Amino acid sequence: MLIVLSRIATSRTNRAAVAAAMMTTASLVLLPAAAGAETVLRIGMTAADIPRTLGQPDQGFEGNRFTGVTMYDSLTMWDLSSADKPSVVIPGLATEWKVDEADKTKWTFKLRPGVTFHDGAPFNADAVVWNVEKVLKQDAPQFDPSQVGVTASRMPTLASARKIDDMTVELTTKEPDSFLPINLTNLFMASPTKWQKLYEAATGADDKAKSQAAWAAFAKDASGTGPWKMSKFTPRERLELSKNEAYWDKARVPKSDKMILLPMPEANARTAALLSGQVDWVEAPAPDALPEIKQRGFKLYANEQPHVWPWQFSRVEGSPWNDIRVRKAANLCVDREGLKDGLLAGLMVPATGTFEKGHPWRGNVTFEIKYDKAAAQKLMQEAGYGPNKKLEVKTQTSASGSGQMQPLPMNEYLQQALAECYFDVKLDVIEWNTLFTNWRRGAKDASANGANATNVTYAAMDPFFALVRFLQSSMAPPVSNNWGFINNPKFDELVKKARQTFDPTERDKALAELHAASVDDAAFLYVAHDVGPRAMSPKVKGVVQPKSWFIDFSPISIDP
Repeated sequence: MLIVLSRIATSRTNRAAVAAAMMTTASLVLLPAAAGAETVLRIGMTAADIPRTLGQPDQGFEGNRFTGVTMYDSLTMWDLSSADKPSVVIPGLATEWKVDEADKTKWTFKLRPGVTFHDGAPFNADAVVWNVEKVLKQDAPQFDPSQVGVTASRMPTLASARKIDDMTVELTTKEPDSFLPINLTNLFMASPTKWQKLYEAATGADDKAKSQAAWAAFAKDASGTGPWKMSKFTPRERLELSKNEAYWDKARVPKSDKMILLPMPEANARTAALLSGQVDWVEAPAPDALPEIKQRGFKLYANEQPHVWPWQFSRVEGSPWNDIRVRKAANLCVDREGLKDGLLAGLMVPATGTFEKGHPWRGNVTFEIKYDKAAAQKLMQEAGYGPNKKLEVKTQTSASGSGQMQPLPMNEYLQQALAECYFDVKLDVIEWNTLFTNWRRGAKDASANGANATNVTYAAMDPFFALVRFLQSSMAPPVSNNWGFINNPKFDELVKKARQTFDPTERDKALAELHAASVDDAAFLYVAHDVGPRAMSPKVKGVVQPKSWFIDFSPISIDP
């Protein structure tokens, strides 16, 4: 939906931020505008670097948004065509799939005919097997350890792939897993033919070194099947994409000729670049600047996303969060409406769990998350804390990043709020991609720097991403994102029940039980749901802001 803001806010941008914004804006003066009939869409990302381009992006889902679903396709995809309905999984490079009724660890996928990679090579079953093995088969020539963490952890039950014929593959899971078709939206198909040529031309001391060199070369000249093709890449500075005229879905051939992606992690710098006309689109503009953005004719898009902005608690031995009274107190001590109406200028939805009322996975929640400072203080006193005995906690966060919204101001807000409930909050601020990497290493790892909570936002589009990877004990690092090493037998039982239930209605019931159990256990400090604010020039047309972390850039055009 298009948000119209009439309230004028007083800018609190300090001089240092303004100076940084002006310097960043000055550095963009040489960005190309449209030349002749060519149309160019220029986007300021929140990432501090260009997400990896070799087929499995880093930088969280911001990476998937900009260098995943643009240049690559997956067997299954998200429908991003509507701003009103939740995004659902639809056929992508696979046209249909089914689980074997006799052995529910085996799935058959029929592939889309007539698809070619950007280098002209055909997409087929061999390509699917090759791409599965690039992240799962350690003795495969193309196996790349650097792509495993952001891929295998998102489809942890996938075991192998087998070619049945040129247009049919069989995928096998370690256990029955009804979530597999959803998980496969994260496995992007890179061109084996292109990689093989680079491998044969590479030099290195052994096959492993040659493989790494081939992947490094592939990242500079990528080849997927997506609607956008890489045309120019300057690491840490910019990525230029051109439309793929030969894309298999003619309805999704891009309406713009080029798209330029620029890393701009500082919100004031992004906003200054937009207001000065050096970019056409920015992710997460500075909230203080929203009145000026509207007043000057720019458009602001936002929509509630399946997304949570939380603190994820450590549950290792000695963690202060092992006391449920402390976890519940933290959840009751935050004025989410105040955060929404004040700091974030309306651009959030207060979170009372991973899912809100009305969602089929909400369940019968008994712990009501709301602002009740007196109840929070009482719980803390019962746990042995008070005005003269504060509980010290330490949270890792970032200065920017995918879905992180405004992490520093938001965490400072929590720091002040929790102080009133006898918490002494320390913040460990690190770079976003480092935080994201540490998220997979867990609370026990040295990279946690002694933190007993981490602030990494998470997508809630599907059961695995929303619940399983955090709550199931076997998903503890290095397998997936159970950062805090939660080990709750009830959670494990409900995960197994949901995963092995292939009837959608019954599976929803099991997931609702799991979600309700996690909220009643105050598994996280639930703070906000993002609305994905984006500000852009009025020249940008055809924007559909879906209820998703992703967005389809194909239908978007820009006036010369």
